[in-house]
Amino acid sequence: MEYRMPNTMNVPTTAQRLPLLNALAFHFLSLPLRGASKFGSHVPILCHSRRVRVGLSNKMALSLENCDVGVENKLGLVRPATEHYVKEAIQALKAEKVIVVPTDTIYGFACDACSMEAVKRIYKIKGREHTRPLAICVGDVSDIMRFAVTDYLPQGLLDSLLPGPVTVVLRRGESSILEKSLNPGLDSIGVRVPDCNFIRAIARGLESALALTSANLSGQPSSVCIKDFENLWQHCAFVYDGGVLPSGRAGSTIVDLTRLGKYKIIRPGSAKEETIAILERHSLLEEATAT
Repeated sequence: MEYRMPNTMNVPTTAQRLPLLNALAFHFLSLPLRGASKFGSHVPILCHSRRVRVGLSNKMALSLENCDVGVENKLGLVRPATEHYVKEAIQALKAEKVIVVPTDTIYGFACDACSMEAVKRIYKIKGREHTRPLAICVGDVSDIMRFAVTDYLPQGLLDSLLPGPVTVVLRRGESSILEKSLNPGLDSIGVRVPDCNFIRAIARGLESALALTSANLSGQPSSVCIKDFENLWQHCAFVYDGGVLPSGRAGSTIVDLTRLGKYKIIRPGSAKEETIAILERHSLLEEATAT
């Protein structure tokens, strides 16, 4: 379905748009999710799952109004990040294309993690060195065990951290279904389950993992709105607009959990304190820094 530019000669008022946007927001938020965010103060309303109440639908509508769809859609690539476009996104990923999606932190380039052609395309778009690994994103915490080893972790730890703005680095293991050529030479893998309905629905529908990395040129600031990386739109199949993301440019908190009973914060990100509190409640100790 083609997304058409609005008729700017007859633009409805905010009051006229709110009922339609409220209905859209409520329909989008009705996607079934297993698990809710443990970091409610850090994730945008647009990406909240079960923490969002119907009473917040006016805020959701105002957030959707801030989307740039139809304003700068010069290449016909921009779509609203709503349930209506999930199937389209999945089809693009199956065709080994790269798309852009909002998360609960920043915008990200995404592709099928099991498509080496698509993974190479992401590295090329970002100008990223191939020695720098990519994280993956899955739809639910229960999917993680298909791609990484989890049985050495304290019971309930992953469900306490995820969904949320955290990347957990886990042992990859021999049972992982990931292609060996993804992050070659590493026996670990960073895994995300964002608290964002749209990207999780895509991951579920793809029935695979998404390779996920920030939507920017390597070394440049992260993107919190699609205009931040407008110069890169042309390299993507679609750009899905979730409005301006309020979590800032810090990205997810990255924590290494590959050592039994230990944790190491690799990147503070947007939820360091909350993440450490959860880790220590599960009796994990901070790994000593090498001197």
